[in-house]
Amino acid sequence: MSTPLVAILMGSKNDMSQMEPTEKVLTSLDIPFETKVMSAHRNPDKVRDFAKTAIDSGFEIVICAAGGAAHLPGAVAANTTLPVIGVPLPTSDVAGGQDAVFGVLQMPPGVPVAGVAVGGWGARNAAYLAAAILSLKHDDIKKNYTEFRTKQAEG
Repeated sequence: MSTPLVAILMGSKNDMSQMEPTEKVLTSLDIPFETKVMSAHRNPDKVRDFAKTAIDSGFEIVICAAGGAAHLPGAVAANTTLPVIGVPLPTSDVAGGQDAVFGVLQMPPGVPVAGVAVGGWGARNAAYLAAAILSLKHDDIKKNYTEFRTKQAEG
């Protein structure tokens, strides 16, 4: 496997099942990735250190799954200039993940996080958004993503 271009981060091993669709889409499009567990609340130093070294490690996009207060995408975005995509997870009792949506989307100006839908749809769309961004630079990913979109349109 070549150097991972996408990092998939989640705050807990419990989030793995909700992020499997991200891994499946990236695999189907032949996009190398690495999945890591680190919490913005329980291991803030680990998150900061990862984000500060992500570019030097070869990553080009970071996808962060986050439930509840959803601080992981913002904590990563605060420490890197890489594109960060936040996937809100329905892990709390607040309206099926509505609190996570606000946590992902309400970032201050200059520290953007792209947000996708809650849960499984969002997990898949995060991978597709990563593919669209990466296709601007990587011809092999552009080919695979364009083929996917063409087949999708044919229904």
